[in-house]
Amino acid sequence: MAAERAGRTTIGDDWDSVLAAAGAGAEWAIAVLYRELNPPLVRYLRTRVPRDAEDLASEVWMALAPALAGFTGTEQELRRLAFTIAHRRVADYWRRRARRVGEEVTAPDALPESPAHGRARDVADLVADADSAEAALALVRARLPAAQADVVLLRVVAGLDADEVAEILGKRAGTVRVLQHRALKTLAQALAAEPAAGDVVPVMPVSPTIASRASAV
Repeated sequence: MAAERAGRTTIGDDWDSVLAAAGAGAEWAIAVLYRELNPPLVRYLRTRVPRDAEDLASEVWMALAPALAGFTGTEQELRRLAFTIAHRRVADYWRRRARRVGEEVTAPDALPESPAHGRARDVADLVADADSAEAALALVRARLPAAQADVVLLRVVAGLDADEVAEILGKRAGTVRVLQHRALKTLAQALAAEPAAGDVVPVMPVSPTIASRASAV
């Protein structure tokens, strides 16, 4: 039976049988894993590598599929493995791009990291919400430097905890939490800003309990 975790459906009690079947090459089981993992993978990759996200997602699955036969971990551990591979593919992609003659690769500029009056939790919900994904992920791509974008995507989209993200990124868990806090404040500031004439800015409803909830981020 599927279970609910952090707002997303998971395989739950069927995990062992699904993993065993996937490891044996059963197409139905691989399809179950694909339906669970591929949407957040593609959302992560579209933010980090917009033009080639689908190609990199295919590379992730090509690397992940052979590992299924010998994999004995939990569903969360497979999720962490998938996003570890994805993160490495993104790093390889930008290294290749940087080596190309005449091509400039720069990280997007971040907004000032001033207080955003307690909207950080709602920003996290917005990024995680599939219905708001395109606007939210575009905001992540446009407003955050790479380190902060990685943390937000791996924490909110991939559903990994701070220790897992720290392992993937080669940082301390405390550093990951600081980066997440700064990133969500920056995104909240961008959402709260008044649109300039002719500009279209993603708008989200403001909850009356935002201020108290944001302190928990």
